[in-house]
Amino acid sequence: MRTRLLPLLIILMAAVLLALGVPLAVSLAGAQQQKVVVDRIDDTARFAALAQFVTDSPDGTEGAFENERLATLSSELTSYYDVYGIRSGVFYRNGSAMAHAPAKWSLPKEGEVRDAFDEALLSRRSHDPQQVWPWQRRNLVVASPVIRDGDVVAVVVTDSPTGQLRSRTLHGWLVIGAGEFAAMLLAVGAALRLTGWVLKPVRVLDTTTHDIATGRLKSRVAAAGGPPELQRLARSFNEMADNVEDVLEQQRAFVADASHQLRNPLAALLLRIELLSFELPEGNKEIASVQAEGKRLAQVLDDLLDLALAEHTEADLKITDIGELAAERLAAWAPTAEAKGVRLVGDCPPTTAWADPVALSSALDAVIDNAVKFTPEDRTVEVTVASHGDTSTVVVTDQGPGLTDEELARVGDRFWRSGRHQNIKGSGLGLSISRALLAAGGGSIAYDRHEPHGLKVTVAVPRSAPTA
Repeated sequence: MRTRLLPLLIILMAAVLLALGVPLAVSLAGAQQQKVVVDRIDDTARFAALAQFVTDSPDGTEGAFENERLATLSSELTSYYDVYGIRSGVFYRNGSAMAHAPAKWSLPKEGEVRDAFDEALLSRRSHDPQQVWPWQRRNLVVASPVIRDGDVVAVVVTDSPTGQLRSRTLHGWLVIGAGEFAAMLLAVGAALRLTGWVLKPVRVLDTTTHDIATGRLKSRVAAAGGPPELQRLARSFNEMADNVEDVLEQQRAFVADASHQLRNPLAALLLRIELLSFELPEGNKEIASVQAEGKRLAQVLDDLLDLALAEHTEADLKITDIGELAAERLAAWAPTAEAKGVRLVGDCPPTTAWADPVALSSALDAVIDNAVKFTPEDRTVEVTVASHGDTSTVVVTDQGPGLTDEELARVGDRFWRSGRHQNIKGSGLGLSISRALLAAGGGSIAYDRHEPHGLKVTVAVPRSAPTA
């Protein structure tokens, strides 16, 4: 969830910073250019004041009158160019030069300079030039009319290079960019802290939910920070978990008590049936059937009691040699398999893992019992012990009839038995007991097909030490 929420927050904050930074950068560039334009306007106004009385002819057709004002104007324009590198000139209405600097510069016939000159002839200052961006290499042109007796007699034009302007703008942008970058770093740090603060209770809740789902019903959501809504959710979750645990404990206690209480009457009933059988002819089928069903009911009660105890008992985990334990169970089941005509073979190298030896032995007994029970005569049941990363496995494969996809989805459910195997002895609780015993110690049991036919059961236990 954090990987989805954090990028969204970063994108939103980046959009906000861009929305603030871009207009600020544009405003900075405009302010820098406006400052230059104002300076050029002041300069052209000063040159226009000097050029106002240089000529006696308003249209300049009779040539410039060489006097002291003209010399002063030419000197000012030359000094202006030498100091600032800005081309400037005063041009009569017909385009001829009154004075200009540098000497080789003249009024072009077209272009931005000519457009500014023509606009100034209309007795108004030229429009502000277009914005110059740092990547554009072009000049700023400003023109002002020289007015005498209400008439425009000449035009002052300045053509300014923009190198320094672009450099100042770029420097200002770099400062803004550095500020944006620093603000982005702060925003990312704040987003990390914010998402961690908000999602920490969610992670704790997720972990606790997983623990309860895997059988650790004592798990509860620890007190943590976060928004008040999530704190209330944590308290509500703990209350719900307490109620669920109470209900399950009541159910388990009921099953255990009922199983225990029914065993004595059932034992007495079986005893009376056996005594009654002595009064009837030997080989009476009805009595034999009643005795078989009574014994089956007694087995179901024993399995129910074992299941109730397995779901309540905590695992006594210790480092266990899985290979040695599996070999012991193979030896224990070998006579049963031999009597049925089934070959029971195993590959059990020494492999250590964290497990409850009693619980793991019971689970292996249930799995091997099923494999031998459903494997036809002259077929093989194989037990293989191996390690895979953080897990040790005991794989039991048989060559029996196997299960369909629908049956594989249900195998291990309480009291479930395949419709094809109802005539085989069993209560349908053995694998459920095995699963409960393994889950208490962090283990698991899985079922799959064994090609070309048969069932593959994988019992897995962790190799790493259990966490608190």
